[in-house]
Amino acid sequence: MNLILRLLINAFAVFVLAHFLNGVTVDGYTGAIIVAIVLSILNLLVKPILIILTLPITVLTLGLFLLIINALIILLADKLIDGFAVNGIWTAVLFSILLSILQSILHSLFKEKKTN
Repeated sequence: MNLILRLLINAFAVFVLAHFLNGVTVDGYTGAIIVAIVLSILNLLVKPILIILTLPITVLTLGLFLLIINALIILLADKLIDGFAVNGIWTAVLFSILLSILQSILHSLFKEKKTN
């Protein structure tokens, strides 16, 4: 249940950002759900490999290169999904930053209270 809620929150964040951000388009809420699923899978499988391969430049830039890695993951999702489009690398960087911020806010709002 928690996984489905997280995916729906992420899909909502993708949908809202695609609506307000020029250069990012998504075909409806179903497309946003597909984007959220694909981004989750890419972050699980591809992102760790990219982080390991680019570790020297990431250390040299004090971690700022991770923004480019996130943008590359978004551009890869753009290539894999027909109903999702991002215009360029800088739009993907901005989308990545705003998506992280919005996801953080939404996940904190819908966080379940733990009972001890």
